[in-house]
Formats: sequence, structure tokens, C-alpha cells
Amino acid sequence: MKDRPLLLLDVDGPLNPYFARFPRLRGYTTHRLHPANWLSRQTPGSRAHRRGLRIYLHPGHGARLSALPYELVWATTWMHEANHMIAPVIGLPDALPVIEWPELFAKDPDGLYWKTRPLLKWAAGRPFVWVDDMITDLDTAYVAAHHDAPALLLRIHPRNGLRKADFATLTRWAEHL
Repeated sequence: MKDRPLLLLDVDGPLNPYFARFPRLRGYTTHRLHPANWLSRQTPGSRAHRRGLRIYLHPGHGARLSALPYELVWATTWMHEANHMIAPVIGLPDALPVIEWPELFAKDPDGLYWKTRPLLKWAAGRPFVWVDDMITDLDTAYVAAHHDAPALLLRIHPRNGLRKADFATLTRWAEHL
């Protein structure tokens, strides 16, 4: 697997288009889940705490992602829970590697997105695509300056989630390596 580039995948935004105007997104299904990180920010016993976090997932995304020439890795605050809560719904294996963040939502001294530095450290010089909704131009410039291998930072709009054009971009980028 080490010969394949990494696909570092966020959940909220790319897979869960949380700003979507449902039911406009065809093929997506609604789920109520209780991820630990989200639960820790809710008032115990509150309606939200009892009902769970509403997310939208497309059951076909797993097959499309698995067909890409990448090693898939979770790069999400869901961390290991992505393997147990997200993967089965979209059709991915439940044992994908997970980036374990040293501190969730840490403030970066240079204004980078809090995932950027730990993600580069985790990638350890391997080529990668990072799919996330929070990537900025500052993160893109930082990766270009501090990562010697090819890298593509693919920002996904949280209203749309991953779309056909995004899958085409992922395919083309891997083919050009």
C-alpha cells in the first residue's frame, strides 16, 4: 500500500454535507449518530444529546472512494469512530487508518487550519490528497513550502459534499503522479 498516494478524508463537509438543503441532494440518507467529540459539547440530557447529531451520507461514496488508486485514511475529528459509524453506512471497510490529532481545534500560531501541521507530520513525506471543507489558501501555501512530495488540497463545499467532478479530479491527480 505504501506505493499508493494517501487520500486523507474528512467526514463533515466532504461526506456529510452539513450545510446542504436536504432533500436536494439525491441519494443521501439522514442518520442520527452520537460521536463522542460532539456529545462532549452537548448538555447531558438535552434534546440534542438524546437525539444525536443529524448527518447526511451517500451510501455509494464508499464504493467510489474504494475504486480510486489511493490508500484511504480518516483525517477527521470523528477519528476511530469514523470506522464504526461512517464506514458501514457508506460502504467502506471498518479498519481504515486514522490520523489521531494531538489536540482537537488547537489554535495555530500562524493561522493555519488546526489539522494542517499534524496532517503533514502524519503523511511523513508521502504523496497525498487532503479532502476537507476547511482548507484555506494559507494551508495550501504551507503544504507547498513544507512537503517535498506531491500534494493536492481539495476543498469541498459543505453544502455540496463530494461530487462527480471531485471524483474526476481525484482520479486525474493520481494518474499524473
